[in-house]
Amino acid sequence: MSFNTFGKIFRFTTWGESHGPAIGCVIDGCPPNIKVKEQDIQIELDKRKPGQSKFTTQRKEDDKVQILSGIFEGKTTGTPISLIIYNKDMRSRDYETIKNKFRPGHADFTYFKKYGIRDYKGGGRSSARETAARVAAGAIAKKVLENKIGKKFKVIGAVTQLGILGCDLKKWDDGTIRKNAFFCPDKSIVKLWEKYLLDIRKSGSSCGAIIEIRARGVPVGLGAPIYSKLDMDIASAMMSINAVKGVNIGSGMSSAQYTGEQNSDEIFQKGKKLRFNSNNAGGILGGISSGQDIVVSFAVKPTSSILKTRKTIDKFGKNTTISVKGRHDPCVGIRAVPIGEAMLSCVILDHYLMNKAQCG
Repeated sequence: MSFNTFGKIFRFTTWGESHGPAIGCVIDGCPPNIKVKEQDIQIELDKRKPGQSKFTTQRKEDDKVQILSGIFEGKTTGTPISLIIYNKDMRSRDYETIKNKFRPGHADFTYFKKYGIRDYKGGGRSSARETAARVAAGAIAKKVLENKIGKKFKVIGAVTQLGILGCDLKKWDDGTIRKNAFFCPDKSIVKLWEKYLLDIRKSGSSCGAIIEIRARGVPVGLGAPIYSKLDMDIASAMMSINAVKGVNIGSGMSSAQYTGEQNSDEIFQKGKKLRFNSNNAGGILGGISSGQDIVVSFAVKPTSSILKTRKTIDKFGKNTTISVKGRHDPCVGIRAVPIGEAMLSCVILDHYLMNKAQCG
């Protein structure tokens, strides 16, 4: 299969399957002399790894990353960075009874029709297990951006809606996000979310989620006005994440309901500093960063692997039913937070390097 590489200047190529011996990525275009150690990458991977709470899949992977190339004496060399993560807790037997059936909502049917062959164990290449490699690449991107832009640069994400239950964005607290199993920024709603998701799980079903990612300290001028818009590439990055079905930049779809006065982000000067009265544009105007926080949100569909019996067909074209056993997230959106952070970091770094190449 083609198209395993993301990015223009800062690029990464992921490889491996869900139940294969390992997964990993090769990063190209990383600037030299950036301080990076395995622990920097591990911190990000630990946010994503499975089995950390009763609200995620109980597959036990420590997701320990190993650097194979591209870093010497604690600094990047400018050569390709190769990273590997070994798979350890595969239970391929869970898929033996359904290997000839197409799981509704999964890529099984389309993948098989396109390639004529598929790895049925956990989805193989189309599994969300692949995203661990993206998070590793994103960790490198974050280190580069912190070096080039400074400590004012920060990317942080949160789950802002779990199924039918939203949270109060006015109560967003960065410190709260890492202190609960949901990456929720509003501590007042966490207990209700716990009960809701446990009920969903006990019923053998699943739910979706909305994730919001914010990038702070992004300089003005990243992006281009036509075919390499910053928001275009951000939307593409988020849509590439497994189970994502919709993306908003700033007010996004809601902006269709506003009047021109409500939607426009008024600009004014305060002393030597430029200010905006609002950020409906999500920090991007005409495809170019405005210097405000970049705000992107995306919707993740409910986990397609559920215990409840559903109608489907097998690879021979016969009607049948399926109930997916095994270990699955009742809401895959929860673990999508560090993936969204990683993808946004990679896009911003890519555009930062392109801007340096063109504008100096």
